[in-house]
Amino acid sequence: MFRNTMPRYEVLSADAMAQLDKGWRRLVTEIGVEFMSEKALELFRSAGQKVEENTVFLDPDFVLEQVAKAPREFDVQARNPAHNIHIGGDSMAFGSVYGPPFVREGEVRRDATMDDFRRFTMLSQSFDVLDSAGGVICEPNDTPLDSRHLDMTLALMTLTDKVYMGNVVSGVNARDTIAMGEILFGGRAAIEETPVSISLINCNSPLRWDDRMLDALFEYAAAGQPCVLTPFLLMGAMSPVTIPAALVQQIAEALSGIALAQLIRPGCPVIFGSFLSNIDMQSGSPTFGTPESGLGLLCTGQIARHFGLPFRSGGALTSSQVPDAQAGYEALMTMLPTFLAGANWVMHSAGWLEGGLVAGFEKFIVDVEILQMLQAEFTPLEIDEASLAFDAHQEVGHGGHFLGAMHTMERFRTCFYRPMLSSSENYERWMRNGGVDAAGRAKKIYQQRLEEYEQPTLDDAVRQELEEYVVRRRAELGD
Repeated sequence: MFRNTMPRYEVLSADAMAQLDKGWRRLVTEIGVEFMSEKALELFRSAGQKVEENTVFLDPDFVLEQVAKAPREFDVQARNPAHNIHIGGDSMAFGSVYGPPFVREGEVRRDATMDDFRRFTMLSQSFDVLDSAGGVICEPNDTPLDSRHLDMTLALMTLTDKVYMGNVVSGVNARDTIAMGEILFGGRAAIEETPVSISLINCNSPLRWDDRMLDALFEYAAAGQPCVLTPFLLMGAMSPVTIPAALVQQIAEALSGIALAQLIRPGCPVIFGSFLSNIDMQSGSPTFGTPESGLGLLCTGQIARHFGLPFRSGGALTSSQVPDAQAGYEALMTMLPTFLAGANWVMHSAGWLEGGLVAGFEKFIVDVEILQMLQAEFTPLEIDEASLAFDAHQEVGHGGHFLGAMHTMERFRTCFYRPMLSSSENYERWMRNGGVDAAGRAKKIYQQRLEEYEQPTLDDAVRQELEEYVVRRRAELGD
């Protein structure tokens, strides 16, 4: 887990924050938010909020009272304590790509499989810069829809010893994830004392929380497992085209979901979620790595801190179909403001392609390289007598060079970041070695990592109990 102690890049003035505050208050009181769940509506009614059909008209002061119950920071335990993470403050935790139904491997784009899911999970385990494999790293289309969440959760629990994400397709799937977490960590009390999973609850923007997501929220919040309450905003489609309007809608949606979570279980951990980009106004296609999304991300960090909440945003997002130059610069255009804003939970950190439709093996490696480089760049300098190197000047003198100086010889192995993917060979040597581009080098790296992968140890009795649970539940679900 990375601690980002650099100053935050804040772009909103006090007047701008005041305008946004007026905006979200007006939205929740005059337009309201739809909750497609009778349980949710009843909680709001009982709390004195105005409910008409499925729309809740919220008192902004009530919303803020609920939000204030959420912890500013909290821990999430992994089965290997060395991989525990902290959410909030200066902490940044990074998870793999989430959700694509397709996979790209070299020149081939195809439906994702369970084998792909397992291999991405293994890659996530093999890179220390990633704190989690995530959840639905890709959608394994060769397994039954009703029970594939069991196989995915089992893989996350056994092929990694890092924090994992819970399945949110339904309340049933959430209950299965919780039950398997209880097996892995020794019971309900253990996972309620310190949570073991993070789950993504997306708003059906604009201003609607659907029943399936809410069913999952009820399960996870009741069990004390943190949820990321995330508006899904593509400006021009699910929100107005202006960034301020999108920010106001994002606040209204996120805070309304967080308020519900606190009604379910006061004090349960939550994360202010943000997924904010825009569409191409010529084609209507979603675009990623845009200046607008970067600016929205910087604003979101400032907004979340204003409400005293940890936040999720950013990642290595791109609209590119292949791991090319566009994929690299768009990923950096999103990941750099992620660091500048100090996002606490970062999804889609490795492998995202084609607007989230594709999980790419080569792109996974490109993104890990970007992430490693940014973590090095955002590590503060240590300035002391040794690092000022006066003795090196005494040794080299005027007009000399420092390559063979004692100061250099003592530090040459660790003085600079050493890229795993980049090539600095001269042209002739590069050609003699095959003239391989970044995507080709990334292919060799992920293949080598998979060959060298070692599965983390797990108690045999726990593994057997997990496997038996999966077999039993698969049969009960009819698969």
